[in-house]
Amino acid sequence: MKILFTICGRAGSKGIKNKNIRHFLGKPLPYYTLSAIDLYLSKHSDKKYDIVVNSDSTELLSLMNTNSIRPVELIHRSPELTGDMVGKIDVIYNCLDIMQDRKGYEYDLVVDLDITSPLRTVTDIENLINTHIHTGADVTVSAVPARRNPYFNQIRKAEHGFCKVCESRFTARQQAPEIYDLNASLYAYRPEYLGLQKQVLDGYVEIIEMFDTGILDLDHENDFELMSVVAEYLFRCKENFKEIYENC
Repeated sequence: MKILFTICGRAGSKGIKNKNIRHFLGKPLPYYTLSAIDLYLSKHSDKKYDIVVNSDSTELLSLMNTNSIRPVELIHRSPELTGDMVGKIDVIYNCLDIMQDRKGYEYDLVVDLDITSPLRTVTDIENLINTHIHTGADVTVSAVPARRNPYFNQIRKAEHGFCKVCESRFTARQQAPEIYDLNASLYAYRPEYLGLQKQVLDGYVEIIEMFDTGILDLDHENDFELMSVVAEYLFRCKENFKEIYENC
């Protein structure tokens, strides 16, 4: 099996300035993602793989090119893939297309790891890949149980006042369908599905559950502060998170 690991990050950021090259607890933020991939591959030496970084940021590409964790391939993102309205799945397909042409072989699986979700473990990657292969899904994503449920305790603006997001007669949350939040950390794709150029959730989707308090998406400066507090605890008290930090 040949796996293409993709790490994609744009230059700049509206919520957090240059977040993809920021330091997080003293180490470059993208190194946490590469560290997780490196530890997974060290524990699964039978896997054939390539790791590619796709960005329009010369700083990010330089940072990843000079890392001491594991060598990576670089793709300088084309201008047509840098706009705010460009979906990340289009960038991932671009990675697949370029790397297959560059290497001269095809991949059996594409695994994307988001730079701004550094708190993941090797077990998470193992669960993602194993679930994806076992189920034959088009896409497998990481998720956490939702703390709010649109059938029970979420509301939306209506013509007059507010109403439930999803109409129901449930009187207890336990009666409502199970709802999950996608945590924007891990994605596995069938290469053939990427070639269809559909949206992420348009096909047959499966999920893996991750440690929910360990995941915050970095969109605002406050997120950086909150994640730092959580991360310091996890890196100190949880060996599976600690090894990611120490390997950076």
